[in-house]
Amino acid sequence: MTEIDYRTQTTLITGASSGLGAEFARRLAERGSDLVLVARRADRLEALADELSAKHQITATAVPFDLTVPAAGEALAKEMARRGITVTSLVNNAGFGTHGPFRQEDPQRIQQEISLNVASLVDVTKAFIDQLSGVLVNVASTLGHQPWPNAAVYGASKAFVLNFTEALWQESRGTGLRVLALCPGPIRTEFFDVVGSEDMARGARMQTPSQVVTTALRALDRRNPPPSVVSGTLNLLGTLVSRFATRRGTVLAVGAMTKRQLRPTAAQPH
Repeated sequence: MTEIDYRTQTTLITGASSGLGAEFARRLAERGSDLVLVARRADRLEALADELSAKHQITATAVPFDLTVPAAGEALAKEMARRGITVTSLVNNAGFGTHGPFRQEDPQRIQQEISLNVASLVDVTKAFIDQLSGVLVNVASTLGHQPWPNAAVYGASKAFVLNFTEALWQESRGTGLRVLALCPGPIRTEFFDVVGSEDMARGARMQTPSQVVTTALRALDRRNPPPSVVSGTLNLLGTLVSRFATRRGTVLAVGAMTKRQLRPTAAQPH
């Protein structure tokens, strides 16, 4: 594969107002890519767009948008056409998780989680994939590598993202588009504010957004990029161990670990 010249790219990043999305924006702006920053919080998007435009002499456009609406991809594509913007790279980062026994989960919250983590990601990818020439990064998770009791819906949603993206990697071979499923472990972002507690990561070594984005960019910079990459050596070892255990053994081991993480006093998602 030929090296990507990000100075010729316009990258749309979802969930760009903070955390991993904002870090992708900063790092791609350093490489010269124009940006389309998508999230619901207009003030944060506009501040980040102004910062990166001034610092790197690129065009950064803030697009406040709710990705949980039906046909989000089509609506976003129409908005890009209205603004005269051609998206050539895409980072699907928007998503959130819930933590706790499935029986106790709020049905509406679960529906929103599936809508954003799965349906919206597929919809946005479908809306733009025919015009992409640079990179397509879908943010999955190490939780997508095995069943994850007490985060059953979140883990399953990320397993979908991982499988979906690796399939697109194969379908896109020979087109010049670099497709990558990024699988981070716990990251120090606002993710756990949305979850309601940090119990989900108790005992794990958290990475920074910078470390995770560095992993993604190094993978994309390879002559022959892989279909997926796990960020962090310990996280990688954890996913490798699950490959050699039985499904029964894996889910029992993970279940025992996550049960210990659930504190009776911890704030649960609602």
